Amino acid sequence: LLCDEITSALDPELVAEVLAVVKELAAEGMTLVMVTHEMRFARDVCSRVVFMHQGRVHEIGAPEDVFSNPRTPELRQFLGVQ
Repeated sequence: LLCDEITSALDPELVAEVLAVVKELAAEGMTLVMVTHEMRFARDVCSRVVFMHQGRVHEIGAPEDVFSNPRTPELRQFLGVQ
């Protein structure tokens, strides 16, 4: 399943419901490729994260590595860590 910002145009009350469905699909073994700004969701559900900035890939890895130890200034800025 390919999803591009599936929650961006939703009312806030619907976001959790949509993410729950996607999480269930992932748990059932469906392959998902998602573009999202839902960082908590990405950290909890994804097996691999690709961070892109200005059309370029800056970091790729397991969510625990990418979010806990951002290596590029672009990702550190995006996550609000220094």
